[in-house]
Amino acid sequence: MARVPAIASTLLNRVRTSPGTLARHYRSRRRHPTAELVPQPHPWARALGLLAVVLLGAWLGLLIVGNVRVPVGPMNTTMTLRPSLSGGTKINISPLGALELDTHQAPVRLDVNVDQLDPARSQALVAHPERLSGLQNEVTHDVEHGTLDLALRSCVAVVSGATALGLAVYRRPRRALAAGGTALALLMASGASAYATWNPDSVLEPKYSGLLSSAPSLVGSARSIVTEFDVYQKELARLVTNVTKLYDVTSTLPAYQPDPTTIRVLHVSDIHLNPASWKIIASLVQQYKVNVIADTGDTMDHGSSAENGFLDPIADLGAPYVWVRGNHDSAVTQRYLKRMKNVHVLDDGSAETIAGLRFAGMGDPQFTPDRSNKPGADASEQLAGDRLAAALNDQRAAGSPVDVAMVHEPSAAREVDGNVPLVLCGHLHHEGDEILQHGTRLRMEGSTGGSGLRALEHKYPAPIEASILYFDRATRRLQAWDAIKLGGLGETTAEVSRHLPDENKPGATPSTPSATPTSPSPSPSTP
Repeated sequence: MARVPAIASTLLNRVRTSPGTLARHYRSRRRHPTAELVPQPHPWARALGLLAVVLLGAWLGLLIVGNVRVPVGPMNTTMTLRPSLSGGTKINISPLGALELDTHQAPVRLDVNVDQLDPARSQALVAHPERLSGLQNEVTHDVEHGTLDLALRSCVAVVSGATALGLAVYRRPRRALAAGGTALALLMASGASAYATWNPDSVLEPKYSGLLSSAPSLVGSARSIVTEFDVYQKELARLVTNVTKLYDVTSTLPAYQPDPTTIRVLHVSDIHLNPASWKIIASLVQQYKVNVIADTGDTMDHGSSAENGFLDPIADLGAPYVWVRGNHDSAVTQRYLKRMKNVHVLDDGSAETIAGLRFAGMGDPQFTPDRSNKPGADASEQLAGDRLAAALNDQRAAGSPVDVAMVHEPSAAREVDGNVPLVLCGHLHHEGDEILQHGTRLRMEGSTGGSGLRALEHKYPAPIEASILYFDRATRRLQAWDAIKLGGLGETTAEVSRHLPDENKPGATPSTPSATPTSPSPSPSTP
């Protein structure tokens, strides 16, 4: 008990020395009674939380005020920046559809919505075609002005959104300002990434969807695309002009004007007894003014004679039909097609010149309608490819080199590397493109029949795929191709994407395949 006065005296001295100490301590404990029990968050957790606030606030800011209305030529448009994992530019032309351009790689995408056509400007453009010569400069100036305005507005929107959300979450001005500064830094980094990866040639390889995919005139001439160097301004102006005409003629899409210097080949494969394929093929032949149809096999499903009647519509497709046997096509199927007028069956390395191009092909050595993989399948495919390569060499030695080789299986196609500029195949039910080791281009087509009845075996139907290949009539080399993808069973989507071979882009030097074949690749299982 003797210590009590001493303790009281000590406390009294401390209070006298610092009168506000106990009071502040008492008030602090009343405000935060459990402050000593709550652990402080980890720095990484605080950083992730701040990043989440920044991204969400920036996104909300862009949604609210991050768009500008810009007149582009005769059209009134709205430009908007949107978060994106792949970047690029998407142009929505309601109600005709949309097109996508791979203009840049950054976490932001530029959306351009065509709101309406200005009647006065449109009529003046149509009535005075001479004004089209200055349209490219006008369009370029409008796009540059709109992009700059959008960039400034987006900066304000992103910083304001992140700052406002940071203030609402943290209730501290310093943390809110940190959120706004971080958002501005991220936007500037995205802009730098877009600038560094800017690809003006992307306008040459658009991807169309909706009604636009059924208007080949928007895609344009493959030859003119390859030969014109000042691509961005001219093609952008042409696009605006074509859309103007589409709006002006609201009842029908413009007719396609074929380029007499281009040979068009429709590549189809793996129809698998889908009767809808014939109507689609006939429509593509008419729309694109196709010169020849190349079918790389699996037209049938079981190869029985009862299925032969399915092939009869080929006679009315409106273009010569070049065909090689797939592993679902039997010798009975091949004999039936040989008797049909305007059908050219290629087998055992035989070659024919059709529509200005020389084709050679080899039928699939296997007949596996049950989708089995017979013993020695890889060796038989390699042997078939070797036989075709030998036939291609013989054709070249005879002074009649082959322009396009056709097989069904990709592994057989690889055996002709270096012996032909282009080899077509199918079999795997998906589209693909590859430059082989010795310079031959391998073009693999998806299923033009949407995998036939197999589409019912999966949750989502397989798409219907085909390609339009553009060849220069003088050099007989591939200039470009349009990959066409339609929604499968029960779907109504459509998409067309333009592709240019690297060697045919402006300023590139065309490559020539050598005469040395590549080594074989292992064959996948048989579909």
